[in-house]
Amino acid sequence: MHPQCYEYLKSNPQLARFVRLNPMWYRYLSREPSMLTHIDKEAKRFYGKTFPQRVEKLNNQVQMLEMLIQFAGAMKD
Repeated sequence: MHPQCYEYLKSNPQLARFVRLNPMWYRYLSREPSMLTHIDKEAKRFYGKTFPQRVEKLNNQVQMLEMLIQFAGAMKD
């Protein structure tokens, strides 16, 4: 692996973990160091940190809270 890629992964432990869990990225980065820009996008998708994924997670949490409030209201009656 190129020293530049290695240092980048060393400075970003989350990306290093992503590469360990997805060994195909070792090959991509060894052959084409310019793939560093793509690895960020893929890691965000993998960890669920894209904007649509975050909105969906927030929506699920709001729905759960609404269900709990309805359940608590039903228990009082």
